[in-house]
Amino acid sequence: MVFKLKSIYDLLNIDSMVAKVIISIAFMLFAGFLMTRITKLLKLPNVTAYIVAGILIGPFCLNLIPTEVSSGMDFLADIALAFIAFSTGEFFKFSTLKKNGGKVVVITIFEALLATILVFIVTYFILGLSLTFSVVLAALAAATAPASTMMTIRQTGAKGDFVDTLLQVVALDDVVGLVAYSIAISIALAVGTGHFNAWNVAKPILLNLGVFVLGAVFGLLMKFLMPQKRTTDNRLIISIALIFSFCGICTLLDVSPLLGCMSMGTVYINISKDDKLFKQLNYFTPPILLLFFVRSGVCFDLNALFKPSKMSGGTSLIIIGVVYFFVRILGKYLGAMGGCALVKKEKNVRNYLGLALIPQAGVAIGLAALGARTLGGETGNALQTIILASSILYELIGPMCAKLSLYLSHSYGISNLDEVSLANHGTSPTSNEKVLPRETLLNEIQKIQKELPEFSHHHEELSEEEAAFLEAAEEQLNAMQPRNRMKR
Repeated sequence: MVFKLKSIYDLLNIDSMVAKVIISIAFMLFAGFLMTRITKLLKLPNVTAYIVAGILIGPFCLNLIPTEVSSGMDFLADIALAFIAFSTGEFFKFSTLKKNGGKVVVITIFEALLATILVFIVTYFILGLSLTFSVVLAALAAATAPASTMMTIRQTGAKGDFVDTLLQVVALDDVVGLVAYSIAISIALAVGTGHFNAWNVAKPILLNLGVFVLGAVFGLLMKFLMPQKRTTDNRLIISIALIFSFCGICTLLDVSPLLGCMSMGTVYINISKDDKLFKQLNYFTPPILLLFFVRSGVCFDLNALFKPSKMSGGTSLIIIGVVYFFVRILGKYLGAMGGCALVKKEKNVRNYLGLALIPQAGVAIGLAALGARTLGGETGNALQTIILASSILYELIGPMCAKLSLYLSHSYGISNLDEVSLANHGTSPTSNEKVLPRETLLNEIQKIQKELPEFSHHHEELSEEEAAFLEAAEEQLNAMQPRNRMKR
């Protein structure tokens, strides 16, 4: 039994629900931010900080967030998934997919489905969990966290075929994961109601296909409503309004907004070629994602981890979570290796791609929240608890494994100096000309650095999102100048 502190609102005799909501949101934002100061020192991703912060301010620790407030924030899962999915659509440029799209699809299906199949076999046939729970948990194993992988790529500056393949696989991963989840939740609901037939399974899949087409229509509408002359502020307002509207429609239909928002982002980037909007949205969404992940931590049931579960014949959730953790890693690695071998990818990609697919957070947590809401009861609570617990572990080791895979595949590191040397001296690996030694190249770089003007040590390079907003601010300033002259 976990000791529960008395709520701060009861101690201060705060009865106003509005006050509780506003103060709770402030607590969540501050807690998430402060925890990132610690995880930054440990070089861990922000998602881990947010979940841990939620656990600390939740009912099992400091009890700063009332249950009625956290339970009323269900909509955060839908909104967070919508923004994550829309930003993922940026990576589905047709020009890029044409290069090796077919190979990427094969690799993605192999690694995603093998992880799903292995998790289902172990949970249902070996651990003896219920069919409803096993099939949904197995489907969630397919998803990968794009945020952790992209963060690692940006930090290392990695490039090459390995990185291109990895980004496309991670983006497609969530599509496969959503389709698998849609089928799994359909089977789970059909089994739960006792009316298992083809229509009960096909109906949600057809709904998702309809949502996918509707998302494409919204993408076209977004392009129509945002011509080049539209101001940056209004572009941001229109895009958020459309994403929220689409998310609301999906909620009415009781369908995940993930697939449709991916379709919306994909259509928009391909017909507009406007990647600046995605960068501006990425600058807008951090508080929303923070609240979602912190709220997930608040809802994390620590007691349930150590209690025997009825649906598993007495097996505690912590054991199920550990088994899920390792089996999913095995499925991802072997599936990626098998898929790469089938499409004849080079050795570096084949051997190390699976290591970069370990992180799991955003999409899986969002789908787990939707699944918990759909299944309800002990099954829904157990599903969310296992995904949250395993996601913390995945986010602890995932970025390190991703960085290791990038290094071992020679996507970044000292070996890249050879490529720079070849490019600067007009030679190629197949030529007979002598390549400059690394020491000589390093000396040349140091000489160039001495000749460059000195910058302040406090100077920091702007991120792409910050640069996009700075450019937008300059555009607005330039637009205002003619008006000021007219007033004079």
